[in-house]
Amino acid sequence: MKEKNSHITGIILSGGLSIRMGTDKALLKIGDKTIIERTRNLMLNIFENVLLSTNDFESYRFLGLPMVEDIYKNHGPLSGIHAALVASATDKNFFLSCDLPLMEEEMIRYIIGYKSLRQISIPSANERMQHLCGIYRKLLVSVIENILSNSIHWKKENGKSAASVKKLISKVGAEIIETRSLPFYKKDIFFNMNSPDDFEIIKQKNLE
Repeated sequence: MKEKNSHITGIILSGGLSIRMGTDKALLKIGDKTIIERTRNLMLNIFENVLLSTNDFESYRFLGLPMVEDIYKNHGPLSGIHAALVASATDKNFFLSCDLPLMEEEMIRYIIGYKSLRQISIPSANERMQHLCGIYRKLLVSVIENILSNSIHWKKENGKSAASVKKLISKVGAEIIETRSLPFYKKDIFFNMNSPDDFEIIKQKNLE
């Protein structure tokens, strides 16, 4: 068994509304385990400390993980990233959204071992940046708070949040880690499960 990382906190994001799925996708089962249990087990194989970012403590208490809720409510994944960074005790933090159920340990270990001086390091696959699978440093807290604070006023006037992870990246930049040429890369490793059809595809993968 490979050594667990104690210098980086592993953080699972499970704050989505699952609108397209129609039910909490993290609690859907593949075999005898829910999606979120599989994600927890994966992260605990890699990180000494794992946090769960969620606003629904009751539904996820069975995981036995420390949980943190959004400080700035209703501003999407950026709220979850912010709250988890505030709660984290480490400079580097690896975030993984629970709707990437085909993610594998080797890919995560490659991302967290990638050398970069930037505050954000995220992988790219199929010409798309994977914002919710990567390293975010604790120093970002003040930058994110500025974005979220400004977005509160925008939301009051326009009815929706202007805060986003993309806006954060446009402000501070990011190390983009190309993954397609890696020997362990698989075309569906970043498959995003959002709809019932997506879930059917996942179920056919015969995950252990």
